[in-house]
Amino acid sequence: MRTLAIETATEACSVALFDGDDLVAEDHKVLGRGHAERLVPMIAALPDKGRCDRILVSLGPGSFTGVRIGVATARALGFAWDAEVLGYPTLALVAAIAQSELEEPVTVCMNGGHGEWFVADFAPGSKPLEPTISLSPQKALTRGARSYIAGNRAEEFGELLGRDPACLKTLLPRARFAHALPSDILRTSLTPIYGRGPDAVPQAESLAQ
Repeated sequence: MRTLAIETATEACSVALFDGDDLVAEDHKVLGRGHAERLVPMIAALPDKGRCDRILVSLGPGSFTGVRIGVATARALGFAWDAEVLGYPTLALVAAIAQSELEEPVTVCMNGGHGEWFVADFAPGSKPLEPTISLSPQKALTRGARSYIAGNRAEEFGELLGRDPACLKTLLPRARFAHALPSDILRTSLTPIYGRGPDAVPQAESLAQ
């Protein structure tokens, strides 16, 4: 069975094509912006234009626009190819990358919105130990972390905690590691994972407070 993995929840735009667990091809670019323009050409450049039996797509949390682009593309390709489409949490993929080098629990810390960080702990095998939460750096300091910290805010979090730099791994999610995700975290529902509440408060609710 061929699987296409799509990762667009951060500044990385990343795709990978697998035959079983074997990596056939990948493309990984750190764009910042421009995922909408680059994603489909990246998939089309894969062997057989990325055609597959199953698609794995990141649900976030991360960039709201990036997640929507990835999910919309996965839905469209799944319909066109009659392929199964499953979603996964972005932080679990970062944990899978970190744990490809060490079999230890890891805290993943990724950039969030409004100066906050997305934080979650993962057991070996990138199995989440609790839901991802969004915290200010100060609240993250109070929360603490496992011995190893990974993600694009790992160094900042580690510095706050006074951790050994050797235990900090700056990482962005990369689609080629999607085959390492445990099957029980894959979701048929493609509802994005936001990791924090909405910024806007409905007017009626605001007036009632």
